[in-house]
Amino acid sequence: MKKRSYFKTRSLPYLLILPQVVITLTFFYWPAVQGVISSFQLSDPFGLYTKFVWFDNYIALFKDPLYLKSIVTTLVFSGLVATVSISFGLFLATMANRVLKATTFTRTLLIWPYAIAPAISGILWLFLLHPSYGVVAIFIEDFFGIDWNPLLESSHAMLMIVMASAWKNVSYNFVFFLAGLQAIPHSLIEAAAMDGASPFRRFWTITFPLLSPTMFFVTVMTIIFSFFESFGIIHAVTQGGPGGSTNILVYKVYQDGFIGLNLGSSSAQSVVLMSLIILITFLQFKYVERKVQYTG
Repeated sequence: MKKRSYFKTRSLPYLLILPQVVITLTFFYWPAVQGVISSFQLSDPFGLYTKFVWFDNYIALFKDPLYLKSIVTTLVFSGLVATVSISFGLFLATMANRVLKATTFTRTLLIWPYAIAPAISGILWLFLLHPSYGVVAIFIEDFFGIDWNPLLESSHAMLMIVMASAWKNVSYNFVFFLAGLQAIPHSLIEAAAMDGASPFRRFWTITFPLLSPTMFFVTVMTIIFSFFESFGIIHAVTQGGPGGSTNILVYKVYQDGFIGLNLGSSSAQSVVLMSLIILITFLQFKYVERKVQYTG
C-alpha cells in the first residue's frame, strides 16, 4: 500500500505552501508584469513621469543597428559556449568514468570551477590573458607570434569571454554527463567489446545514444546559462567592448536601463530577451527532443 499524508485541517497544506507562493509572486511574477507594462511606456530617468507609447519602444529597438548586432552577438556567443562546454564536459566525464587512481579527488577538481562566481571567473581569465601582464598572452605572443589584445581586438575579446563562460559551465555539464555514464549498464559495453567493437564505435553506437536525454538537458541549460548568467563575466572583463563586440542582450539591458536610464527601452529588451529564450527552448523541445532515446 502507498503511504499518503493526511492533514488534520484543510487549511494546513495551503499554509505550508504560502511562503513559496508569496516569494514567487513577489520576486518573479510581479516584476515580470511590471517589466511588460514598462516596455509600453516612455518615462523620465527617475520614473516620476510615464506616458504610454504602446509599441514605439519595440519598433525603435528593431530599427537600431546596434541592437540587431547585439542579437547576432548573443546567438554566436551562446552557440560557441554551448559547443565548447558540452564537448569538454562530455570528454572529461568519459575520462573520469574510467577506473583511475584518486578518482574521487580527480572528480572534485573537475567540479569545483562551477562554485566560482561568474565575475571571479572572468577576472581570472582576464588576469591570464591580459595583453600587458597575462602569462598566457605573453606565451601566445612569444611562441606563436600572435599580437594578442582582447582590449582592442573584437575577435580576441569574444574568444576570451567564450573561454571564461565555457570553463565555468564545463563543470556543470561534467556532473550530469558523469551521472549519465554511470547509469549505463556495463554489460552492454562489455558485450560490444567481446564482439570486437572498437572503443570509438562502442561510444558512438551505445554510449552516446543512451546519453541523449542528458545531452538534451545540458544543451537547454547551457544555452540559458549563456544568455543570462554570463552577465557577470562580461561585466568584469569587457563591459561589452571593444566596439560592442561582446555586448550580448542581457548586458545591453543593463547598459540602457541602469547606465543610460532608458527604462522603457530596457524593459522592451527584457521582454524580447525572455521571448527569444522561450522560443529557442520551445524549438529544442519540439524538434531536438524527438531524437532523444529514453530508456526505462
